[in-house]
Amino acid sequence: MFDGPTTNGYPIRRNDLKLATYEHNGQVRCGAVKNGRLVDLTDEFGSVKAILEGGDSAIQRAEAAVAEASDTTPESEVRYRPPVLNPNKLLCLAGNYQSHVEEGGGYFPGKEKTWPRVFMKPPSTTIIGDGDNIVLPQNAQKIDWECELAVVIGKHARFVEPSEGLGCVAGYTVLIDVSERSLKVPDAREDRDGDNWFDWLNGKWFDSFAPCGPVLALKDEIPDPHALSIKLRVSGDTKQDGNTGQMTYSVGELVSWISELVTLEPGDIIATGTLAGVGATTGDFLKGGDNVEGEIEGIGVLKNPVVSG
Repeated sequence: MFDGPTTNGYPIRRNDLKLATYEHNGQVRCGAVKNGRLVDLTDEFGSVKAILEGGDSAIQRAEAAVAEASDTTPESEVRYRPPVLNPNKLLCLAGNYQSHVEEGGGYFPGKEKTWPRVFMKPPSTTIIGDGDNIVLPQNAQKIDWECELAVVIGKHARFVEPSEGLGCVAGYTVLIDVSERSLKVPDAREDRDGDNWFDWLNGKWFDSFAPCGPVLALKDEIPDPHALSIKLRVSGDTKQDGNTGQMTYSVGELVSWISELVTLEPGDIIATGTLAGVGATTGDFLKGGDNVEGEIEGIGVLKNPVVSG
């Protein structure tokens, strides 16, 4: 648990420090980003995931290494990879913003009458990094975007209370939940009860459908995860523009709920859902040649070109 100064229950920002996985001179490295430059922490820690597994003491050692570092690399010379390579779990929220539920014609009965809807994506094949291609598969037609605040877990968590949820968080990053809206596999089948739900779920699983990054902002750099502007642009056109304060279930509540279902581990990612502005509402979907940018205040801009597979 963070034991430094807080405001309204949230840690006060200490410095502008973020963790990153990046490629430099053909090698994948882990490090910290400060003032637009990277400090290589690979020799001491090996990976961002290892830093998270080391808990607060490892993060403090990383901060000390950054403060003492004289050899740094400018961001312009590196290529960012997903902040956490090979997380054990990628859990996602469906319908955690009332505006998104209602724009699609859904009914929102109120928080007191609902519960979080959680699904998973296969992390090893869906997660890509900043600058990587979102690949439109040949068997998909309506590819949509969803910009989301992603929570990165920092400690093992099982049956934690909502008030304890934030204490299990290491930091935050940007995730785009790319989704195929019209999938029906196989096309000439006889529908059964529940088939449409599985179509919806399977449409989340295509390779490259979870861009993530560019960096991991440590939790003490984000005083309140529920007060961040969040935007998504497609080829320069703003499609989503809102605030994480609009989410129905808070970060602490989500961590608590999921910890009742499965043990959360350091490096696990929880994508907290998206706001209004998805393409399904207007019939405007991604196409080859588009460029997608997801931006969240205090974290950065995640940029991914779109190509046809």
